[in-house]
Amino acid sequence: MFQQITILGPGLLGASLAMAVKERGLAPRVVTWSRRPESRAKCLNQSWCDTVFDSPEEAVIGSDLVVLCTPVQTIVPLLVQIRSGLAADALVTDVGSTKSLICREALSVLEGHSASFLGAHPMAGSEQAGMEHAQSDLFENAACILTPLDDAAAEVIAKLSAFWDAIGMTVSTVSPEKHDEIVAHVSHLPHLLASTLCGYLAAQDGTWRNLAGDGLRDTTRIASGDPQLWKQILEQNSDEVVRAIEGFELQLHHLKTALLNQDSLGVIAQLERGKTYRDQL
Repeated sequence: MFQQITILGPGLLGASLAMAVKERGLAPRVVTWSRRPESRAKCLNQSWCDTVFDSPEEAVIGSDLVVLCTPVQTIVPLLVQIRSGLAADALVTDVGSTKSLICREALSVLEGHSASFLGAHPMAGSEQAGMEHAQSDLFENAACILTPLDDAAAEVIAKLSAFWDAIGMTVSTVSPEKHDEIVAHVSHLPHLLASTLCGYLAAQDGTWRNLAGDGLRDTTRIASGDPQLWKQILEQNSDEVVRAIEGFELQLHHLKTALLNQDSLGVIAQLERGKTYRDQL
């Protein structure tokens, strides 16, 4: 599909993507750059990495696909940094969890350059971080959301869609703003609920955690995600996240009211609606 792919930020997603590219034969060369010297040293010993560069500007030279796999607040500054090294026909994408701000600022950064930027969000990963947890099948059977702006070229959208499809993902296309609304509900809100529940339980008797079953562990697994990374995500998508919280607060208030009023039908209705949704996931 591509002659050379550059992965900037070979953490869990970046390293897993490089593994999948190599395993599926999607590019003969995969090169990378990492901000930390120790991470660059680790990449040298990885079968999925052909070359490691000391700077992102060097790493993108000659690549026809560049994937920005760094935290959301660093994506646009990194694009500014690599702009001069991008090939004329390069396709640049990212794996960030927010899109509206990134996509519109990226368009401004590449104004006057013939390289293209098209935002992507593979809905894959885990609460763990780092290339040591990478796996080549991380993206299989997961959703990937592309977020083209209105003037995005159809051939660019088709090319990037085919790439994620070849990785094993189910690709959808929405606007950056719609993406942020969706993920605020199906990704960001669940993380906040898990984290808030853990924070609430942390204020209770510390011995209670020894009595918990798998239900609590299943419900709160994602609360182990990196707080600094999640801070960036929540700040970039704060308007949509606040709206999602408000909607959830309303549902919780309805359940609380039903319990206070001993409204068994109301309680059952809410539990059944929740069960139906969960069974369809």
